[in-house]
Parts: sequence; structure tokens; C-alpha cells
Amino acid sequence: MATNGDSTLTIHDAPRARHLLMLEFGSRTEFDDAALEYRRLFSEVLGTFMLVLVAAGGGILVGKGQISLAAAVVAPGLMVMAIILFMGAVSGAHLNPGVSLAFAFRGDFPWRRVPGYIVAQLLGATLACLFLLAVFGNVEHLGATLPGPGYQDWQALLMEIVLTAVLVSVILGTASAAQNVGTIGALGVGGYIALAGLWSAPVSGTSMNPARSFGPALVSGDWTAFWVYLVGPLVGVTIAVGCAWILRGRGGDSISHAAGSGVLSPGRRAESVKLSREIDEDG
Repeated sequence: MATNGDSTLTIHDAPRARHLLMLEFGSRTEFDDAALEYRRLFSEVLGTFMLVLVAAGGGILVGKGQISLAAAVVAPGLMVMAIILFMGAVSGAHLNPGVSLAFAFRGDFPWRRVPGYIVAQLLGATLACLFLLAVFGNVEHLGATLPGPGYQDWQALLMEIVLTAVLVSVILGTASAAQNVGTIGALGVGGYIALAGLWSAPVSGTSMNPARSFGPALVSGDWTAFWVYLVGPLVGVTIAVGCAWILRGRGGDSISHAAGSGVLSPGRRAESVKLSREIDEDG
């Protein structure tokens, strides 16, 4: 057994940690260039486009009776899983203004980059809905998230608060140095999104993401109950950040920062290499 501060590492932990670091940070030297901000923003536009294309598109096809509700709510979870795996290390794969705010509150994402990320996410969502408009026309509110039949706005609001609080808790937890990152993070986040949709979609549509609700509202022109899907996720984010502070204290460690910011941040890859070396020495 070898110790590092208050934590205890077994002989098997060092290679496992090195593997997780490689999954999270990658090995491409061009990602070390902090001037490549356009890659982060393009990643957020593309990723949010893909997410909203599947989520809102699924809503359209459910309304037309062509796929089941179960298929429509599982698909976004699988898409998020794929996005995190193939470009999470570029931008952090936020895909959600609430996630960007949560990482910023935790000190794992620079506040100066929050406006750019939010604009990129809203743009990606809007482009996805413009594509859906071209394919299907302005039908089924373009997959907008709305309170389900028989449910009031306040009920959908409470559901969105709780669902988002748990979603952001899962994201912050799997992006922390105390937990698994990379592949396991993708499984955790994607799996939760699918699970949340399977049981809560009839109540609120399971948005948990202001950008996902913004795109259909803007392109279809239907802003009915949009405030629910803005206020609910923001309150949920606040709760999740508070829970993370209680569970893990303040953020800002190198793994959490890189998971939230991507590996383009100055010095983050150097910090990850240093951490890996320290684990090797202790092992």
C-alpha cells in the first residue's frame, strides 16, 4: 500500500489512474494551444446541435405516432454518451447553459468563457430546429418541451428543478478527481438522461436544459411555458452546486478543471502529467 496525503492507493490504482487520465486528456499536442478557442466553441455548437436534433426530433416523431415515447427519451441519453466520448476532452461537452454555470460556480470553468459557451449552445439548438423545420415543417411545436396533459406549469417546474439537480450532480461527480472520468462519466451522464426521461417525460418533457427548450421555442414561435424550462434548470443547478460543495468541498482540482474546461486551458495538460507522475512515484 502507498499513501498520498489522506488517500490510500493500492498497487492497481496507479495504472488505472494513468489510463483514466489518458482517456480524459488525450495525447494530441495541438490541444495544448490555448489560442484554439474556436475548437471549444465549435464543439459546443456541434454537440448541442446533435443533442437537440435527437431530443426535439424524437418529440416530433412521438407526436406523429411514428416512434414510442420510450425510444424518444432514451435516444438523447445515448447521444450525450457518444458526444462525451468523442469530443468531451475538447470543450468539456457541456451542451447545456446550466452545466457551464455549474462548472463556473465550482471554479472548474473560467467565468469569462461562460457567455461564449451559452451563445454557442443556443446557436447549436437553433440550427438543429431549423433543420427539423426544413424536414418536417412547423409541426408538433418542433419537439418543444411542454407540461404534459393534465399537469400544470408549477408541477413541471418542480419536476425540472429536481431532474436538473440530479443531472448536474451526476456531471459534477463524474468530472471530479474523487470519481471516475472519461468513459464512466459518459455512461453515468447518458444513462441518467435516459432514466430520467423514461419516468418523467409525461410530466415535463424532461428538458433539464434551457438550450434544448430554447431552440424549438424560437424556431416554432411557441414560447408557451418556456419560463418553466429556464427557471427550473437554473434552480436545479444551484441545488446541485450546493450539494457538490457539501460532498466534495470546493472545486478547482486539475482533473475537475480539465473535465469542465477541456484540455485547451493553459497548463492543464502539464498539471495532469504532473499528477500522473506523482501517482507513479507513490505506486
